[in-house]
Amino acid sequence: MKFVSLIAAASAALALTVAPPALAHGAGETVTTNFEKEIPNIPGKTLVATVVDYAPGAESAPHAHAKSAFVYAYVVSGEIESKVNDGPARVYKAGESFYEPPASLHPISRNASKTKPARLLAVIVLDNDEVGEITTSLDQH
Repeated sequence: MKFVSLIAAASAALALTVAPPALAHGAGETVTTNFEKEIPNIPGKTLVATVVDYAPGAESAPHAHAKSAFVYAYVVSGEIESKVNDGPARVYKAGESFYEPPASLHPISRNASKTKPARLLAVIVLDNDEVGEITTSLDQH
């Protein structure tokens, strides 16, 4: 278990030091793709790492993940409230992690604090042809 924590911490540190310019994803939320590479020993699969920065009180729009996307999420700093599919909403603190199975619905993903920023590292494995469709908004607007 300590090995997994060490890998998560190393991945988070790497994400914070080599991230390219960010892409705005929504008000108060910035999503930065930090790594994307086809996995050579798993044909047809790609690994994508993204950093999600939340301003105080910011949240992601409700969204669905690609049908093949397995998501590992690690809270780098602050506190993130998340709800996946029909599971309960839960607040994850810095150093904690969770996962989202393929084809998940993510109705809640937000900074649990109204006064402090939060940062999340998401590591995603998905089919190569779904890389451009990792998330799809569930908003009907």
